[in-house]
Amino acid sequence: MVSKFTPDTAFDQIEHWVFDLDNTLYPPACDLFGQIDVRMTEFIAAFLKIDPVEARLVQKDFYVEHGTTLAGLMAVHQMAPEAFLAHVHDIDVSVVPPNLLLGEAIGQLPGRKVIFTNGSARHAENVVAQLGIADVFDAIYDIVTTDYRPKPERDAYERFVMTSGIRPERAAMFEDIPRNLAVPHELGMKTVWVRPQGDAGPERYQRLSHDGGDGAHVQHATDDLTGFLAAINMRFKG
Repeated sequence: MVSKFTPDTAFDQIEHWVFDLDNTLYPPACDLFGQIDVRMTEFIAAFLKIDPVEARLVQKDFYVEHGTTLAGLMAVHQMAPEAFLAHVHDIDVSVVPPNLLLGEAIGQLPGRKVIFTNGSARHAENVVAQLGIADVFDAIYDIVTTDYRPKPERDAYERFVMTSGIRPERAAMFEDIPRNLAVPHELGMKTVWVRPQGDAGPERYQRLSHDGGDGAHVQHATDDLTGFLAAINMRFKG
């Protein structure tokens, strides 16, 4: 396991750098999902005209049965997704601390740098603006890009690859959820688990963010993304 935390020659030929957004580019302790969770319950209650307690049950049931709450609402209630995404991502991102050092490390990587998120492009734009690193990314690929198919579904990654034009064998993907690295590994990408520090985030996130972290599909791991990228950059410089 120790070797997973040391960048090596595996990154020497990488020219496409793919980053997840939430809890990857900022620490889980910011708990933006806590705000999003509340907004989802509010939206479901209003959309289905039910009380918040029932809305909460629908929200969680859809997540389990359909992979995301959004997918369940679309499948069962034929809901148009635009209003849902706009509502749930209308949150306060000021809790995210700026991280100019991370932006510098990403910016120095050779090749294209992109974000691939299950969230909306608007949410990603708000977060990277708050981080102070919006200018280092060449593109954002969101849930709309994948026709609302979420990671870790294989179809989501295939749509992302087709739309972005990246070459998987020349790409590296950075994710806080180990299971989301399984398909990228199958497609030929180098995979990096951005492991959360400590016990940040709710209990369910703690389980999700560590389950499968010791699997073969996780080729590298780090709990310091900035330092990990800086080490990669040092290899390119030296």
